[in-house]
Amino acid sequence: MGSFNLSLEDFTLVGFSDWPQLELIFLIFISIFYSLTLCGNTTIIALTQLDLRLKTPMYFFLAHLSFLDLCFTSSTVPQLLINLSRVDQTISYAGCIAQLFIALLLGGTECVLLVVMAFDRYAAVCHPLHYTTIMHPVLCQALAMSSWVAAFLNSLIQTGLFMTIPLCGHHLNHFFCEMIVLLKLACENKAGTEANLFVAGALILVCPVALILGTYAHIAHAVLKIKSRAGRRKALGTCGSHLVVVSLFYGSAMYTYLQPVHRYSGSEGKFAALFYTIITPMLNPLIYTLRNKDVKGALSKVLGKGRE
Repeated sequence: MGSFNLSLEDFTLVGFSDWPQLELIFLIFISIFYSLTLCGNTTIIALTQLDLRLKTPMYFFLAHLSFLDLCFTSSTVPQLLINLSRVDQTISYAGCIAQLFIALLLGGTECVLLVVMAFDRYAAVCHPLHYTTIMHPVLCQALAMSSWVAAFLNSLIQTGLFMTIPLCGHHLNHFFCEMIVLLKLACENKAGTEANLFVAGALILVCPVALILGTYAHIAHAVLKIKSRAGRRKALGTCGSHLVVVSLFYGSAMYTYLQPVHRYSGSEGKFAALFYTIITPMLNPLIYTLRNKDVKGALSKVLGKGRE
């Protein structure tokens, strides 16, 4: 009887106010990281549009990944920067629900897209002679669209389930409206709702990881059959960047979402969220370009024209 429902009131985002002495440092570094994320991912998208050598399925999906990273980090980081500057540490209920839906949509789309990118690498390594036939532009468009549709349905279900929960409290120990933190405010029926959301989260995380691991098992088998060392190095090079991105993204996401709510640590969770909302989107362009001759060549070509 002592519970009260504040679900329609503003939420207070605690953010990193637990460490007031570090807020200025966080503000400076996160501003820099956000700027690098915007610059790096925008560059990838621009290069895939400007250079004909990058008009391939691999770079088509890479441009989609960069667009997702831009949107995903922009759905949370501006709110965090406002929070750190102490201008406003509140967010409305409607704003929180919208942020939750968008974060789940974009995160879920990236989960599925990384599976699609693994399939693309499988086709390139295991069926090189039929690669262009298999990865037809129409199929590429359909796979990209399917990623958005699957994530939209998942986000709609999870957000809808959450909105049925009465909440008791308005202080969120986080810098954005993340599902697992919001669930800690649930007044009643927490176990049933938590179980439903855990299943939904597991489907969008565990199933893609299983598909990616299965795909790379086939790729590894195909690579072992390649006799030349140069051929193996080239095949592994096309897959190495994707595996690093998969490890970074899924590692931090699974740590956050595949654990019971009562075991979730707000402090550890905030740093894990920093990793997949800021660090990974910033690193992705670097991971895909540092060892990629095509992208570096396209960048040099564009910069060269700019100097003329």
